[in-house]
Amino acid sequence: METLTRISLAVPGLTELLDESAARHAHLCPRQVLGVRMGLLGGQLLGLAVPQTGKRLLTVIETDGCAADGVSVATGCTVGHRTLRVIDFGKVAATFIDVETGEAFRVLPHPQSRLRALDYAPSARTTWQAQLDAYQVMPDEELLAVQPVRLRFSLEQLLSKPGHRVTCEACGEEIINEREVVHEGKVLCRACAGHSYYRLIDRKQP
Repeated sequence: METLTRISLAVPGLTELLDESAARHAHLCPRQVLGVRMGLLGGQLLGLAVPQTGKRLLTVIETDGCAADGVSVATGCTVGHRTLRVIDFGKVAATFIDVETGEAFRVLPHPQSRLRALDYAPSARTTWQAQLDAYQVMPDEELLAVQPVRLRFSLEQLLSKPGHRVTCEACGEEIINEREVVHEGKVLCRACAGHSYYRLIDRKQP
């Protein structure tokens, strides 16, 4: 009970967001807590209300899995709304971008957050439980690190133009969101241009 009281006092609304994240993920773990806390801080840094109902906030998450669920719940950013992107660096980190101003902040766990968690949950039976409990009550400055950043890609190209579509001249498949490649004068999808992540199987061959 003491922990729950500290949670509600430390971060308003956190309990409800963690419940939603746990429902999506079928359990609650420390990285989900980190993801939620990162998302809340990202909105705060940009002065944007989260979870958002529009598309002003764009989030780039650097790993999939538990942390991504937490970030999505806290920010309202989703793949379906094209406001959540995964660029997999294998890092629990995320960059929060105001698409109207271009301002961006990268948020990640503080290098000492795991050690500090032991001080905030000294009675926890395991390190995992200490992290789960402590990450919910630690101040932002002790739990997270913030890096102001400038993007190396064009937001306009990433977001593209509504309704834009072309047809690949090699495979005949439709390409949306300006993801086509022009190679030797031909409009191609990235797969036909040599950047495919799959290889077609010829079922006629033994």
